[in-house]
Amino acid sequence: MKKPISRQMHGVADYAYAPLMFAAPEIMGFDDEPKAQTICRSVGVGVLAATMLTRAEWGLYKVLPFKAHLALDVAVSLFSIAAPWIFGFANNTKARNTFIAMGAVGGVVTALSEPEEMLVVE
Repeated sequence: MKKPISRQMHGVADYAYAPLMFAAPEIMGFDDEPKAQTICRSVGVGVLAATMLTRAEWGLYKVLPFKAHLALDVAVSLFSIAAPWIFGFANNTKARNTFIAMGAVGGVVTALSEPEEMLVVE
């Protein structure tokens, strides 16, 4: 059964997710929470780096296999959901809810993506 999100759409989602996560503290109003702000920026940069390194038509350097990219997406999604409690900012409603929402979005996109490797023309 074919999953609803193609690998190409996964790339589009990642290229949108990375800057959104990077800018989330200002957009959502928790830029006064240093730990959450640092983690958001780190996750945003990490997702962008993984996306650019993925062996796919949307990857710029084509090093990371797509299945490894999906495994990283799962790890980042779980980390994002747990981060407010791990790093002690769960009482900040805006930060906590943003991390939970972004983790959930990442998890849904990953779960709906086709895990088969892409054919990449070099």
